Amino acid sequence: MISAFDIFKPGIGPSSSHTVGPMNAGKRFIDQLVSMGDIAPITRIVVDLYGSLSLTGKGHATDVAIVMGLAGNSPQNVDIDGMPAFIQQVMHSGRLPIANGVRSVDFQMADDIVFHPQTLPYHENGMRITAWSGAQAWASQTYYSIGGGFIVEEGAYGGDAGCRGCGAL
Repeated sequence: MISAFDIFKPGIGPSSSHTVGPMNAGKRFIDQLVSMGDIAPITRIVVDLYGSLSLTGKGHATDVAIVMGLAGNSPQNVDIDGMPAFIQQVMHSGRLPIANGVRSVDFQMADDIVFHPQTLPYHENGMRITAWSGAQAWASQTYYSIGGGFIVEEGAYGGDAGCRGCGAL
């Protein structure tokens, strides 16, 4: 049974669906890559936001939340006071330290977080994260932020609309 404390959590923005969920998705993606072994080939990460996450993403800090998750932060341990400086450093350098600084990859927030107005088939809060190795997609996973900071991977819905021709996590 889920309690009110499972649903209501502190977050970095006005909506747990738009911040806590995406931060959890970013962290889960990176954690899964690390558990697969070698993350050295990863040169770039691209995040595609869909539907409601896209339409309110900047205003609700979805972009900031997912970057913080990719960097290895969880909603429970993120340094809220240090976030603005971290985001400025990422934007200025064009590099994103991932997995708690284990590796740094190319990342241009203006180009590598793509806001799509359309909705993915299974939920209005969809996001796809793709790790690239040069010009080839290395791994990709689609997540849905379903409320209260909870996320579901697309495979849990019985389908996979993930990256064609690349490995799904």
